[in-house]
Amino acid sequence: MTFNVEVVLKNQDVASVQTVSIPFGEPPTWTDAAVREALVGILRTIERTQFPGAPVDRPVLLRGFSWIVEPVGDEVVLAIEIPMGAAVAGPFRVDQAHLDALITRVLRDEPHPHGTQTVH
Repeated sequence: MTFNVEVVLKNQDVASVQTVSIPFGEPPTWTDAAVREALVGILRTIERTQFPGAPVDRPVLLRGFSWIVEPVGDEVVLAIEIPMGAAVAGPFRVDQAHLDALITRVLRDEPHPHGTQTVH
C-alpha cells in the first residue's frame, strides 16, 4: 500500500507531502507488522524531510512520540508529533477504533531499548 504523509517541521509553516509504501494491503487487513512498518515509514519521512540525505535503513524505535487517529469524513488520518515536527498520514479507509487498537498494541509490545517495558 502507498499513502501520503504531510510533514511540517518545527519552526516552519510549509508542509511537504511525500509518499510511503509498505508491502501490505489496505488498512482493514493490516497486522501488527503492517502497522509497525507504517509507523516506521512515517517517522523516516519526517527525518528525510529534515535531513534529505539521511540513511533510509537506520533502526527506528517506536518511542518518544505522540500520536492520534482522527476521523476525516468516512476515513481516518494518523497524526504523529515528534520534537523535530509533525506528520499526518492518510487518509485511510479503516475503522478509527480498529486502527487505534492496532497502534496501541504495537507500541505496547515494542521492545524497550534497555530491556524493560516499565517506565518509572
